[in-house]
Amino acid sequence: MTTLLESLRQHTTVVADTGDFEAMKAFRPTDATTNPSLILKAVQQEQYRYLLEKTVQAAPQASIPELCDRLLVAFGSAILDIVPGRVSTEVDARLSFDTQASIERAHNIIELYEAAGISRNRVLIKLAATWEGIQAARQLEADGIHCNLTLLFSLTQAVACAQANVTLISPFVGRIYDWYKKSAGSSWDEAANAGVNDPGVKSVRKIFNYYKTYGIKTEIMGASFRNIGQIQALSGCDLLTISPTLLAELQEKAGDVPLQLDPDYAKDVAPEWRANNEVNFRTRLNDNAMATEKLAEGIRLFTADALTLDQLITQVKAQQA
Repeated sequence: MTTLLESLRQHTTVVADTGDFEAMKAFRPTDATTNPSLILKAVQQEQYRYLLEKTVQAAPQASIPELCDRLLVAFGSAILDIVPGRVSTEVDARLSFDTQASIERAHNIIELYEAAGISRNRVLIKLAATWEGIQAARQLEADGIHCNLTLLFSLTQAVACAQANVTLISPFVGRIYDWYKKSAGSSWDEAANAGVNDPGVKSVRKIFNYYKTYGIKTEIMGASFRNIGQIQALSGCDLLTISPTLLAELQEKAGDVPLQLDPDYAKDVAPEWRANNEVNFRTRLNDNAMATEKLAEGIRLFTADALTLDQLITQVKAQQA
């Protein structure tokens, strides 16, 4: 009997949202995504500690930022031995408002991958979907470096990413859901806001309809899921990046996942074309309280985990000195 995961694969490319190699081997995703939080979680496990120690030992004179990049690339390289497609590797969230520094850091990451014998075509550089991050991605794409714009919570960000010709965007579902649920408080009706009515799902559907209507080539990868209902409601999205816990739930349940997102239907809806420039971007993002708050919060959380990762690297460096 077909499982939900097998059925989903018929409509959508499944991506593993984890730094856990064993989970990737178990669920056989096409691509994999990482971020500072996932790498931090992984290196705190005994089975992956060796990668941290090996990275520091191989470049004892390197700075902490350089060692962090080397660690990310070590994980990415190991992941690419498992998945047939691409891995997303994130630029330090502390550079989310610095276009030039983001470009330089991305080039360094790609150089490390290429030194390891890995083609840049198998790597997506992740950047926060701030105005500065999007402009960094514009230049990187022109340089032949493919980008994945993350912490994306609105059509405004998605339109700017499309006009920057980025390869892929990661609109967040669960964090949007979290914001609306918290805002509603005791008046929140879970049943009424489930499935296709979930506010996070509706946000991704809006972006999907816009992109497909106007023939935008940027790939859409739904991310940040809280339950498999959100995943099933986005069947047909270009890609979906899913945690091992939810992948396991999809694999354990039998059933069919019908197609929910269809480019032909998107063209029937025909969303209005949006002009975009920096003023429009900042104004519309500011008008969207949810997107503004979740973008800022996401950068803060990734920054906190990056700082903790720095501390772990510093400790290992001191131990090996």
